[in-house]
Amino acid sequence: MKDFKKYYIIPATPEELYRALTTEITIRLWTGDLVEIDPVPGGEFSMWDGAIEGKFLELEPFSKIVQEWYFGEQDEPSIVTLKLHEHKKGTSLEVRQTNIPDEAFDDILDGWDDPYISSLMEFYDEEED
Repeated sequence: MKDFKKYYIIPATPEELYRALTTEITIRLWTGDLVEIDPVPGGEFSMWDGAIEGKFLELEPFSKIVQEWYFGEQDEPSIVTLKLHEHKKGTSLEVRQTNIPDEAFDDILDGWDDPYISSLMEFYDEEED
């Protein structure tokens, strides 16, 4: 099992970004795909037509989202923590994911950059135009 941590700068306020990560219609806009989401502790979600599935563990409006991502049968859950910090260019998004299965690590790493973060960046770049 491996862990991952990275920072991204998103050109949106923490409030806008939090809503983009927890509101079904907004997630559909930036992913361009089917989404099911119940943004409450214990509520489940599915994004990118089921490519990412899990449940919410903790929600602190406009500052922190903690999720468990499902990877089938594994002893320790994979926990994703998203922290949103104000930044002069928008929001600094801290992404931390623990207990990533070794065989999925490279794909997960690539997936954070593209399509996850790149789709968010495109969504906010288009809004500025």
